[in-house]
Amino acid sequence: MSDKTQVITTGAPTPMPIFSQGVLKNGFLAVSGQGPQDPATGEYLFRGDLTAQTLRTLDNVKAIVEAAGGAVDDVMSLRVFLTQRSDFAEMNAAYETWVRANVTSGVFPTRTTIFVELPNEAMLVEIDALAVLG
Repeated sequence: MSDKTQVITTGAPTPMPIFSQGVLKNGFLAVSGQGPQDPATGEYLFRGDLTAQTLRTLDNVKAIVEAAGGAVDDVMSLRVFLTQRSDFAEMNAAYETWVRANVTSGVFPTRTTIFVELPNEAMLVEIDALAVLG
C-alpha cells in the first residue's frame, strides 16, 4: 500500500497551512476547493464577474492536476459551489466552454453543483476535483 503524497504547485494559490492543494494516493488525486485567486499573489480576481471567476477557478484546479502528473482527462468528478442559484446558467456556460477546450477525450467529468456561502465574500464560485491518474 503506497503512502499519500502532497501535491504542491505555484500554478494554483497557496492553501492555508491546515490543508493541501492536492493529495495523491494509489493513483487517486483529491484537489482541494479552488477559488478565483491569482496563484502568485493569492488575490481574489474578477470581483462580480462569475464567468471570469469560473474560468480562473477551473484553471487553478487544472494546475494542481497537472502538478500531480495528470491531465484534465484524468478528472473523474468536479464539484461546483455557487453562492447564488441565479448564477447557475452563467457558470454552466463558462464551465461548458472550459471543459470543451480542456477535455480532449470528449468524456466529460461528472459534476455536482451546490449552493452555499463561501469563505470569502469576493468568491462567487469554488470548485474541487477527484482524478484518477495512471
